[in-house]
Amino acid sequence: MNDKFVGALRQIALMGGFHDYVAISSRELGVKLGMSQQSASKRILELLDEGLIYRDLGARRQRIKLTEKGSELLRREYLEYQKIFEMKDHVLIRGTVITGMGEGQYYVTQPGYMGQFAEKLGFKPYDGTLNVRVLPSDQSKLDALRRSGGTVIKGFEKNGRTFGDVRCYPARIQNVDCAIVIPSRSHYNDVMEIVCKYHLRRTLGLNDGDTIEVRVSLV
Repeated sequence: MNDKFVGALRQIALMGGFHDYVAISSRELGVKLGMSQQSASKRILELLDEGLIYRDLGARRQRIKLTEKGSELLRREYLEYQKIFEMKDHVLIRGTVITGMGEGQYYVTQPGYMGQFAEKLGFKPYDGTLNVRVLPSDQSKLDALRRSGGTVIKGFEKNGRTFGDVRCYPARIQNVDCAIVIPSRSHYNDVMEIVCKYHLRRTLGLNDGDTIEVRVSLV
């Protein structure tokens, strides 16, 4: 399915349909895709059937916008293209250090998570997380990362409370190995929580407001 629809989704996104509705006829889309108007019209219907676009049939022209499912498909393609054309096995995400609310420390220290961290990441995390607010220019990278695989730390129940799954992505800050952790029930869309066997603030001399670059592995 992906190869069949990515080209059309890419053209719609380039015309502005990633964030908002864009007026586009089947003829215009056909020209951009190198196909007939009839084939382009059929492709639009297929995108609708797959839940990849929204369509608003206005009085004069149809308007199209990518759904979250369609956007996710392009984000995955973005990461794949980085691997192919930039010969990258990683993505760089920049952000500023901030003070969290202490939730990371509470969750990281849960025995149900700690054992899995040690087994699957290869280290026992320090009690707490480094919180980094991602720069707006790199937000799409974090969104794409959230929708890629990652290492799953399974959730569990404890004393009648449910703890959800956590996805982890191996990373490095300067020369220090660490991992981004993304809880299934995250409250923030623009904040990365990072675990490490060291106290990252002390080890790297970080303070609130410092800008850092996190190198996240894609393999």
